[in-house]
Amino acid sequence: MTALVQQSQMEKDKLSAIKTIDSEIDTINRLKDSLKEESLTKALDFMQNSKGRIIITGMGKSGHIGKKIAASLASTGTPSFFVHPAEASHGDLGMITEDDVVIAISNSGESRELIDILNYCKRFGIKLIAITKNPESSLGKAGDVVLELPNNGEACPLGLAPTSSTTATLVLGDILTVGMIERKGFSKEDFNDRHPGGKLGSILKRVSDLMHTGQEIPILDENSNMQAVLLEMTSKRLGCVGFINLQGELTGILTDGDLRRCLSAKILEEKAIDLMTKNPKTISPNAMTAEALKLMHDKKITNLFVVENKRPVGVIHIHDLLNNGVA
Repeated sequence: MTALVQQSQMEKDKLSAIKTIDSEIDTINRLKDSLKEESLTKALDFMQNSKGRIIITGMGKSGHIGKKIAASLASTGTPSFFVHPAEASHGDLGMITEDDVVIAISNSGESRELIDILNYCKRFGIKLIAITKNPESSLGKAGDVVLELPNNGEACPLGLAPTSSTTATLVLGDILTVGMIERKGFSKEDFNDRHPGGKLGSILKRVSDLMHTGQEIPILDENSNMQAVLLEMTSKRLGCVGFINLQGELTGILTDGDLRRCLSAKILEEKAIDLMTKNPKTISPNAMTAEALKLMHDKKITNLFVVENKRPVGVIHIHDLLNNGVA
């Protein structure tokens, strides 16, 4: 009996989950159908033309979503931060300047805590983007432009807890973020500069951040004998040796795997130029480490020489990438 009760509860829980998902999908679809091109473009124009920052504000759950929107904008090249409306009334209004653009969020548009910020924006001519389901609300009427949320109720069975409305607000914030990324031409390199930490920071590091340089590079003249090659490979401990011509250009590579495959009693009588792999795969020091990992994976190699103007400036091993979380 217990097992049957548990199974029944599991079925109820899944049906509830599906109902919630369907409700929120319906709200997002309504947002897509009701999105006004003129209002969206006007809001993005305000943001792009701002000489200051984008200030996000909102109370309760709207405020929590607002903090995420501010963080997304700031991390993608649009300076932004969140101002709590209650704190704004006690001095934090001084954080908002006439060069800023304010995005105020309230599902109903009647959050009393926003009144001081709305009045402040009007007094000093600060552009105000209103996000609300009711354009005729106090917030809607105060806004220089209104981005309207669907008036579609909540996924909450009581119809009270902010669920579908906050999802729609989050999506609208993502729309603004992506719009600014595209308008500003924000690049992977720009993104890397703002995300130096964690897993994302590791993936976005450049090869130059991890490569071995200077005396650590296993490099010899292409006419070196194999005894010198073995000594260089052993001392540098990277499992490879690169070779250069008289102009200092990289012309080939030998790996420990290559040596095993061509091992013979006469190997020490050979020269590197006769055994090396010519025109090896290389990478630029400015390339992302994720690119280096993909190249190694695709070509089934464990080392890449890093070159500038055909001259080796470093070498990177797959272990350097794995040890730094690039995987």
